[in-house]
Amino acid sequence: MAQNDRKAIETIYKQHYGMVQSLILNNNGSVDDAKDIFQEALIVLYEKARSENFELNCLIKTYVYSVSRRLWLKRLQHSQKFSSEVESLEETVAVEEDLEMHEQRNNEFILMEKAMHSLGEPCRSLLESYYIHKKSMMQIAGDFGYTNAENAKNQKYKCLMRLKKMFFEQYKN
Repeated sequence: MAQNDRKAIETIYKQHYGMVQSLILNNNGSVDDAKDIFQEALIVLYEKARSENFELNCLIKTYVYSVSRRLWLKRLQHSQKFSSEVESLEETVAVEEDLEMHEQRNNEFILMEKAMHSLGEPCRSLLESYYIHKKSMMQIAGDFGYTNAENAKNQKYKCLMRLKKMFFEQYKN
């Protein structure tokens, strides 16, 4: 699957990056801005494609262009270089909802990262070992000095509950 994802991304890049670069360069941006915007647009497309209710009602070209255009408008607004009219070279579609979901997800990742940092040791390392490094409970028991995999599993559960509590306390605020 990762190989197919890589090929799809390379194909999208080859076919559509030039269009996004033209949009950005023609509207007060640099080549680096174009790369950033294109990469973020690909992330939005990837998240949409992985969602359960994935349905693309336009060409990928149109979607990537629309997302890139919205992202660039937002960046111009934040840098106060906003021009109410960004030169549009291509057809666009409404992508605000997808971008909103992308921003919300990014904010949730930031909150989770904060919660992980405040979690402390050994919980942070234990959860990273299991969820990020995909280690087995036997490996974790050995690495962390637990007598067996069941004890490591119980500790992981306690750590996970602490993390959830911290995350949702931040989320509410």
